Amino acid sequence: MMKSVTRRDFLYRAAAVGGTGLLLNAMNAWGMGIASTQAAPPVLSGSGKGKSVLILGAGLAGLTAAYELNKLGYRVQVLEARAFAGGRCQTARKGFELTELGGETQRCTFDDGQYINHGPWRIPLHHQSTLHYTRLFDVPLEVMVNDNDHSFVYLENGGPLAKQRLRPAQIKADMRGHVAELLAKSVQDHLLDKQLSADDQRALLDYLAHEGQLTAGELRYKGRTGRGFAVNPGAGMNPGPGMPSDPLGLSELLASGVGNVYTAVQDFPMQNTMFQPVGGMDQIPKAFVKRVGRFIRHHSEVQTIRHGEKNVTVTYKDTGTDKINSVSADYCLCTLPLSVLRMIDTDFSDKFKGSIKAVAYAPVGKIGLQMKRRFWEEDDHIYGGHVLTDIKGINTISLPSSGWQKKKGVLLGYYNYQTAAIETSALTPAERAEFALAAGEKIFPAYRESFDSAFSVAWHRVQYNLGGWAEWTDESRKAAYPVLLEGEGRVLLAGEHLSYLTGWQAGAIESAWQQLARIHERASA
Repeated sequence: MMKSVTRRDFLYRAAAVGGTGLLLNAMNAWGMGIASTQAAPPVLSGSGKGKSVLILGAGLAGLTAAYELNKLGYRVQVLEARAFAGGRCQTARKGFELTELGGETQRCTFDDGQYINHGPWRIPLHHQSTLHYTRLFDVPLEVMVNDNDHSFVYLENGGPLAKQRLRPAQIKADMRGHVAELLAKSVQDHLLDKQLSADDQRALLDYLAHEGQLTAGELRYKGRTGRGFAVNPGAGMNPGPGMPSDPLGLSELLASGVGNVYTAVQDFPMQNTMFQPVGGMDQIPKAFVKRVGRFIRHHSEVQTIRHGEKNVTVTYKDTGTDKINSVSADYCLCTLPLSVLRMIDTDFSDKFKGSIKAVAYAPVGKIGLQMKRRFWEEDDHIYGGHVLTDIKGINTISLPSSGWQKKKGVLLGYYNYQTAAIETSALTPAERAEFALAAGEKIFPAYRESFDSAFSVAWHRVQYNLGGWAEWTDESRKAAYPVLLEGEGRVLLAGEHLSYLTGWQAGAIESAWQQLARIHERASA
């Protein structure tokens, strides 16, 4: 009898052949899918009445903590250096201003109703913690098109397929078909006899024939309608059923590297179905502010943190008057990014300070481009989704998922990281816009002539953020993460950096839930 392959071995081979998408599909089929994140705040008994908590930072972690702790009866106060709440959860619209360190002040000049989410811009369907508050606060949502098979993949270094506008549907259909054909023939020729049982081989062949739309018997991939038509079907005899399109060759796909591109939105948590608040991501912090705004002291830049056996004292500067003030509370929840916290005068232990410094932050840049005409819809019939490219410094061009068929629209002209983000951030705002336009017009002929205005951000140059998100290593997760989770004395930390969902709003929210529960436990003891 043939020896059956273990699930572990099969998953390894599935990932090697079909990428993460096939791997996750197999896991879900076996009931082994990745579990959802925390869906609701902890249910805590007892009251915090008579006790106080000072919260540093009015980002989503700070706002979450203020809301939940106030419900428990705690006296809360939030210190926020900016004139508005939300932290990195920002939306640039007409009149919004941003001054980067060492840079000029930008003032957004988009038309009324146009905006760019230059901070977080999408909510995965399984980030139920974020969706908990949009539901609770009645923040209207709309679908964010995170995967559009009719968009473009454009590679300057794509070998035989370089500088062509390829539809992801073509790439997906042809890669899946060719790979399915190879694997099907391996099974048919008994090359996998030692790995799969006879029953497994029959089941796998049936799956591959369906997945790759292979011809019966010879198991060949000759294309499929899902990749699009050369001439679309229509009424009457001409064009009638349409003319099928010819598939790209496997050797061309492999040589070009485009087969590795389309998996970008098939990884957890990059779901095809995402959400965004109607009118901008800042609708979420605004909903919090309606409920806890009275507790927030704006223009309050933290200067020192001192903790004792019975309380915590923080000094802060009023950025409007430069006056130094101080405030004390029974506990302190610090939600400032570690990149900012390490710059503040504290009396933390050397071990705790070392752990704060052990975490790097990602250089990240974005630019929003308002266009006079929605050429991507009118000329290329693309409604939302991303244009994936290897053009240096661009990475992703994202098309808006709202305002369909309106006259104007704001697209994301680049979303870059690391070295590319650092290099681009050295440009002036006008130079950044020119950089984005020079790249975009290679893909869309109407790009430059349609351009109206731009707004950009380099998060590593934003004073109260100093980076896009925390970047943990295996070593820092092992050594520093537990130390920071525990806090020091009556000071606890929270934020996306104190989670395994770094860079996501859910990470900030769920970190706040966890740490406010710790505060409540200690206060109740």
